[in-house]
Amino acid sequence: MNKKLKLWELDRKTPEEFRSQKKFPIVIILDDIRSLNNVGSFFRTADSFNIEQVVLTGITACPPHKDIRKTAIGATETVRWKYAENIIDEVKVLKTEGYTVCAVEQTEKTTFLQNVHGFDVKPYVLIFGNEVNGVRQDLVDFADCVIEIPQFGTKHSLNVSVCAGIVLWEFCKKFIE
Repeated sequence: MNKKLKLWELDRKTPEEFRSQKKFPIVIILDDIRSLNNVGSFFRTADSFNIEQVVLTGITACPPHKDIRKTAIGATETVRWKYAENIIDEVKVLKTEGYTVCAVEQTEKTTFLQNVHGFDVKPYVLIFGNEVNGVRQDLVDFADCVIEIPQFGTKHSLNVSVCAGIVLWEFCKKFIE
């Protein structure tokens, strides 16, 4: 028999332990994410994958908010985050700090997610855009690379927070292998 574990059997870190542990060098930028539930999902996923920071920009709502809290289930208290007024300036600073900037978008020249295995283990910025319009063109132009998740059905997009979970797992695997 394979017994399902209870919450208290998972040996999870305390919020204090999580905040003090070394993070994977990945910064998530959320630009113009309109759904508060998506924002909360990003926080929860960032906590799960030990992400360094979440940067909120544009119309993206900031904690505390009940709809963010509902899906984040406490992750807004553990994940380091900030709001940036000017996203281009923020990305420029991160580039000078040695981060490789990746927009997650569909463009004429993309790197499919399954091909990121050739990427080095180094600091990354992953930019996720608006649920309808995606990542702004000026951010795509400024990115070092564009990552796309291949899709095989009739739809041409995924929910942005689902997309984040898929992309973040691929990047985080590099730091645990």
